[in-house]
Amino acid sequence: MKKVARLVFTIGLLMILTGVILIRKDSIITLFNTHFSSNNAKVSITDVNEYYRNYDFKFVQNISNKVPSNYQDLLNVYYTVINSGVDEFTFYCPRNEYENCIDDVENIANNQTLLSNINNYVHPYNSFSHIETEFDNLGKVTISIERHYSKSDIEKINKKIDEIYKEIYNDNISVQDNIKAFHDYIVENTKYDSDRSDKNIVKYRSDTAYGPLFEGYAICGGYTDLMELFFEKMGLKSYRVSSYLHIWNVVKIKDKWYHIDLTWDDPVTNTGKDEIIHSFFLVDYNKILKDGNSDHLFNMERYKEAY
Repeated sequence: MKKVARLVFTIGLLMILTGVILIRKDSIITLFNTHFSSNNAKVSITDVNEYYRNYDFKFVQNISNKVPSNYQDLLNVYYTVINSGVDEFTFYCPRNEYENCIDDVENIANNQTLLSNINNYVHPYNSFSHIETEFDNLGKVTISIERHYSKSDIEKINKKIDEIYKEIYNDNISVQDNIKAFHDYIVENTKYDSDRSDKNIVKYRSDTAYGPLFEGYAICGGYTDLMELFFEKMGLKSYRVSSYLHIWNVVKIKDKWYHIDLTWDDPVTNTGKDEIIHSFFLVDYNKILKDGNSDHLFNMERYKEAY
């Protein structure tokens, strides 16, 4: 009888363990991937779209085939994921090697200013309008992204950009003069959307490149995105710089970075007359701080090429 009882007990225990394994198989697999398989903890993003920027910046760099081991690695993961154009990406925190990994993920995920700063480094078409991070205590992290520009937006904008580029770009003049031609085209064909910025009245898509291209109105985000698209067309390295209240561009020309602020070069006048100035056209850090007051005070740790 004892042998039978022992056998029944053993079978019952095995059945319970089997049930637990079946119910918790995802967690067990995640636990194995996180703690026992370093290859599965490696971040490797190979599915990138045509707007992926295959170059790095001082604050964030593309990361590939690497296990995150510190806070900077996680910043690089976020940049790479956003930069790649994917809508969702999952990776695993190596908890044994990086004890605070999930805590750092939570810190980054809850810091919208930091995520917005990272967003400024990617091509406008890959930038997000909304980003969410899900994570668990076993180390699984999933980043989900909603893009700022739809596929139909991109197709329409690209067609218009190509038309303008063919009309304006000149192989026989300098890079600076070509940038000035695009700068002037945008300012001459765009009005600052004061209703949106001052009264929160939204009539136009003025916060994106669509507004200045097709509606003739922009706030700083619209000016900046459109200028960024022309920089991309010219093959120039650039990104967007934001302060608490404002956003503008920096661009690299012959190993030197310059600021360019189309919003401030398109002033709103008392008479309503359109004017174009070049006070913030390809200026250095000292110049933009001197003439731009607090609107141009930016986080120097996050935009290191800009000074």
